[in-house]
Amino acid sequence: MPTRLRQITLPVLAWSTVGLFGTALALVFFYAPVDGDQGLSQKIFYIHVPIALTSYACFGWGAAKAFLHLWKRPPGADLESYAAIHQGVIFGALTLVTGSIWARSSWGIWWTWSSNQLVTFLILFLFYSAYFMLRYSVEPGPARANMCAVYALFGVVLIPVSWLSIRLANDFIHPTVFNQHGPQMAGSMFLTFCVCLAGLLALAGTMYRIELAGKRLDSRLRELRELLT
Repeated sequence: MPTRLRQITLPVLAWSTVGLFGTALALVFFYAPVDGDQGLSQKIFYIHVPIALTSYACFGWGAAKAFLHLWKRPPGADLESYAAIHQGVIFGALTLVTGSIWARSSWGIWWTWSSNQLVTFLILFLFYSAYFMLRYSVEPGPARANMCAVYALFGVVLIPVSWLSIRLANDFIHPTVFNQHGPQMAGSMFLTFCVCLAGLLALAGTMYRIELAGKRLDSRLRELRELLT
């Protein structure tokens, strides 16, 4: 985590997340216009797409920490990589759920295997879900940390593949709203989207910090028990 972000206390980050979420919901329901084609169901776009981007960011952060662990081996990098990937899987599951709800309400289907971008994201999600099977099948120690780091680095290759599959797709399931000419939406819609993305990134950051604090406390308690026995 960048130094400036580490200097932000957890309560400040949590309250900032609450403020951003409140603002985002107000913008979604009272400021952003209703889509002429999809109606109110289009408003899930402001949640679904930022959740997916947040998932990508978490997986990318986990891979960055994994690379740092293999390169310089700073203490805590393996745990930070684990926590980031855990958050990525959570937001990945939410991406699949919100995407299915949007597809059902707008186009009458929950899922289609013929859509490459949906299948690619599912592969990315399942790959990182399997990370935990690897992690907990090996005894804690340097070997487990190294194997998990290598696995996380392999998985990050799927992120640009998933992103490009969305960019190149031309089917009706996943319309492209960002192209080489910029966002294809009104200014009010783009502002709402940006605030929602900021709120979800702040939520991911808050959950990441809370999980790290809990894991570190648990580790210290186990060390203390071992010293007392």
